[in-house]
Amino acid sequence: MERIDEILKLKIKPKEKSTMLVTALKSREIPLKELIEFFQRANDSEKGYCISAITQITKNEPEYIKGYIDFILDQLDHKAPRVKWEAAETVANVSKIFPDKVIKAIPKLIGFSKGDGTVIKWSAAMGITEIARNNIKSRKELTPFIKKMAETETQSGVKKIYVAALKAFEKEK
Repeated sequence: MERIDEILKLKIKPKEKSTMLVTALKSREIPLKELIEFFQRANDSEKGYCISAITQITKNEPEYIKGYIDFILDQLDHKAPRVKWEAAETVANVSKIFPDKVIKAIPKLIGFSKGDGTVIKWSAAMGITEIARNNIKSRKELTPFIKKMAETETQSGVKKIYVAALKAFEKEK
């Protein structure tokens, strides 16, 4: 945990801190378990860095959080917006290899999709559509919601996610 503290206390740009944290996690210099333990006592800003690092790693290595899916799902209830949106994006990242585990996130992601924050809505859209792509049973349940959001969403970047998912579903038929 000293290494995590050391990285987060450096007087460098936030992006550089994130890069250093990701590098240390990927090289296993910092074990994921240690990051999770640090997260439990961290302030919201530090928690944001921690979960952001997990999100970045799971884009290319979704198996990285095997054994910690429930931890990610629990963060969907966090009060800090950054923690919520990073958790939602992580759900999207890992839905392909853990499709049955991430379905627990659906109610929360649907709730986020009706919120005000663009980034949280974008992350929710990613989570919802990726779950639907990777879990056929969920797709059947989520498609009406995705269609509704594709028609009613006012933020173009968020709307594009729903529209793209519907197009992908059509191609698979």
